[in-house]
Parts: sequence; C-alpha cells; structure tokens
Amino acid sequence: MSFPLLTATAALPALGAVATAAVPAARRTAAKWLALVVSLATLALAVTVLVRFDPGGSRYQLAESHAWIKDFGVRYELGVDGIAVALIALTAVLIPFIILAGWHDADPLETGSRRWRPTQGFFALILAVEAMVIISFEATDVFLFYIFFEAMLIPMYFLIGGFGDRAHEHGEETAATQRSYAAVKFLLYNLAGGLIMLAAVIGLYVVAGNFSLTEIAEARANGSLHMATSTERWLFLGFFFAFAVKAPLWPLHTWLPNAMQESTAPVAVLITAVVDKVGTFAMLRFCLQLFPEASKWATPVILVLALTSIVYGALLAVGQRDIKRLVAYASISHFGFIIMGIFAMTSQGQSGATLYMVNHGISTAALMLVAGFLISRRGSRLIADYGGVQKVAPVLAGTFLIGGLATLSLPGLAPFVSEFLVLVGTFTRYPVIGIIATFGIVLAALYTLVLYQRTMTGPVKPEVSAMPDLRVRELVVVAPLIVLLIFLGVYPKPVTDIVNPAVKQTMSDVQKKDPKPEVEAAK
Repeated sequence: MSFPLLTATAALPALGAVATAAVPAARRTAAKWLALVVSLATLALAVTVLVRFDPGGSRYQLAESHAWIKDFGVRYELGVDGIAVALIALTAVLIPFIILAGWHDADPLETGSRRWRPTQGFFALILAVEAMVIISFEATDVFLFYIFFEAMLIPMYFLIGGFGDRAHEHGEETAATQRSYAAVKFLLYNLAGGLIMLAAVIGLYVVAGNFSLTEIAEARANGSLHMATSTERWLFLGFFFAFAVKAPLWPLHTWLPNAMQESTAPVAVLITAVVDKVGTFAMLRFCLQLFPEASKWATPVILVLALTSIVYGALLAVGQRDIKRLVAYASISHFGFIIMGIFAMTSQGQSGATLYMVNHGISTAALMLVAGFLISRRGSRLIADYGGVQKVAPVLAGTFLIGGLATLSLPGLAPFVSEFLVLVGTFTRYPVIGIIATFGIVLAALYTLVLYQRTMTGPVKPEVSAMPDLRVRELVVVAPLIVLLIFLGVYPKPVTDIVNPAVKQTMSDVQKKDPKPEVEAAK
C-alpha cells in the first residue's frame, strides 16, 4: 500500500496539536471543537489500520522504511503487529472521551487568580501526547522509538503542572506547589529511566551496528549476531529499567500517585490508561525480542517485583483517603498483573497481559472520569466529604459502581477475562506466584466496595444534597466506555484474535513453550 497509513495516524494528531495551539485565545470553544474533530479523524485512521491488518499475515504489517540518519544507521521505520494494533485502537478510542471529559477543565479561572490557563494549549498538549504514543507503538527502529518515548514527557509535564486539578482543600497556592512537585517528580523519574535506556541504546548499536528491531531480532535468531551473556544482561537491564519506571513497577512507582492526584481526571486517565501502556508494550516488543536469554534470566526477580506491585498497590489503595490516589494505587496493582503475565512466559499469560492493557485502559477511564465528574461537583477529592450520593445522583452513582466493579474484575466485565488468563498462565508455570497474586483480587473487592459505600451510600451529606446528576456531555463520555466493558467482558474474541498470533511469535522469540498439563484430558 503506497499511502503511509501509519505515518498519517501519528501525524494527524501532531498537526492537529499545532493547529489547535494556533487558535486565538478568544476562540477557545473553536479550539475545543478542532481538537475533538482531529481526535475523531485519528480514530477513523486507527480503525482503518485495524481493518487493513491481517492477524494471520506477516509479523509487522503496513511497514514503512526510509533513511533518516545514514551515518548512524538510524531509519524512520514503522510496522505494527497485533499487540501494537490493539493499543493504537485503545489510544484512539480514549482520546475523544478524554477531550470531552476535560471540556471545561482548562477554562479561564475566576477573576483575580494568578494562574492563566490557555485553553487551546490544554487540548493541543493532549493531541501531542496522542501522536507520540501512537508512533511509539508503531516504531520498529529502536532509536526512533526512544526519541518519542522520551519526547512525550514534555507535554505530560505541562499537563500535570500547568493544568492540574482545581479541587484542593488547602487553597490555590498550596495546590500550585503540589502540582509543580508532582510534575517535576514525574519528569525526573522518567528522565532518569530514559537516560539509562539511552546508554543501553548506544550499547545495542555498538554490538549490532544498527537500530532496526527486525534486523537485530532476525540476526539473533539465525545466529549471525552473537551477544556475550553479560552484555545482553546489561543491555536488557537498561531497557527494562526505563520501561519499569513508565509502567510503573514497584519500587519505581512513587511518581504515579502524586501525578494522578494533582492532575485533572482526564489527564490522570491519559497517564495511566494511555502513556503508561507504552512501558508494558515495550517490554513485549523490545525486551523479549532483543534480549530473549536475558529476559529468561531476569524472570524470577521480575515476577517477585510484579507480585509485590499487586499486593502492595492493593493494600495501599485500601487505606487511601483521596479518591484519585486510591485509583492510582489500584492501577499499580493492575500493572503488576500485566507485567506478571508478560514474564510468566506462557501464551495465556502474555495474551492475558495484552488484553489486560486494553481492558485496564477502558475500566480505569470509566472509573476515573466518573470520579472526576463527582469531584468537580463537590470540589473535593477526599472520600470523607461524600455520602449518600446515590440518592441525589443515581445515574452518576450507577456508572461509578460499574467502573468500580470492572476495576475489581467482576465476571461479565472486560478486566475479568484478562485477569483470569494472566492468573492461569502464571499458575501453570509458577503456581506459588499465581496463588499469592489472587489476594490482589480480594483486596480489589475490598477497596472498591468500601469506596462505593463511603461515597455513594448512607445518609445524604448536606454538601451533596443539591448535587446534579450526569449531564448529556458526561453521559456521552461514560456510556460508550460501559458498553465496551460489557461487550469485551462477554465477547473478548475480537481482541484475542488480533493479539494471539503476535503472542505466539513472541513466545517463539524467547524459545518458550506452554507447560504440558499434568493431567491428560479424558479420551
């Protein structure tokens, strides 16, 4: 196909970001509509990628390759497998809802405020992040991937620090200080991981002589490229460290609760449902393909870290007083499941992990966006400031409950299927890890139901007695996400059919086969 579809899918939101930023400040409504139209057009291109992709075809499809920096062997090289296609679709689906949910989040503040919010800048930054995330999923040149893996930190820094949550119990001055702290912490953590990865990228070039993922993986497979064991392990650690920070994996997770707490709800969704997926995706695409032996060597330690993330994140979620921090720690627990599935080295585990990336994105978006609507009405993130909401805003409470039930992986909702596959895939090879990980499910039920009980049930607090229910725009945001949660919970086959061939190829890269069942099926 001569039309550069993958380039267009990433370039459209990038151009849209420039156009949105150029809209005059007095025309902020026009900037909002422009950003929304661009995000919907990007979704149409992502759907085209999905339709043109053949799950039974070659590994990397719709490929594009052009010389970029010849002297260093850097190419503009794109291609997508089933895992990338699923995550591009997730990103393109979520961004219009993020824009709609944040429709008024960057409106000018009240007269006399020392903070000025350029509305068009807020939406331009969201489109810029979308463009960088999409090209990160598409890049098959390691250096090209690295450029956008790092570049997306800049718009995210400004979204956290410049357009943070207005709901703060200690006033605007303290809120501004905490937003700045959260933004700087986010940037420093991720830059530290990126700098270590840069050293590993340079080391990979020294060993392989180029940055092409496909060429290096092929040379590793046919024996024409040999890495010393120690070299491969050091390079793997350099890549994995950066991805573990982005994911985020315990103990490199501490930037996430601050970032999500101080962000608006749509930006919090952008962080955990979109940007953080680049880290777990890269573990599958780069760590396992480029360094298969080192991946197997590091598996026991990574599984322990993932298990720690599951239990630790869930335990801390139980004790949170802040709604956003609760969702942040719940996400840390869920990312532990994703990473555990990847490094269980079974087809069920990796299929479940990929499906979990998609389902977690949808469920977290549903829960966090409804939580954002709730917080914007009351002006507080504290759980103790709510009570009896279901009596005055039943639709809001009902959608909040569905988002919460999806978070605890209730059967019939999308995350259940992926979590079940991850646990089955882990148990077949590492039964002790799989058994302990199930405690994360019990704790998820605890923190979700306690959150709902404290905010939505009981006597109606005077401060929420006049709370309005969901408006039309808010229903347009939430309803499709709930439909997706139910549809993929009942019928996940459309996603698994796309990702399973890519998972089989990844399993082949690391030369792993699924364990044989201990009990043979009856004949």
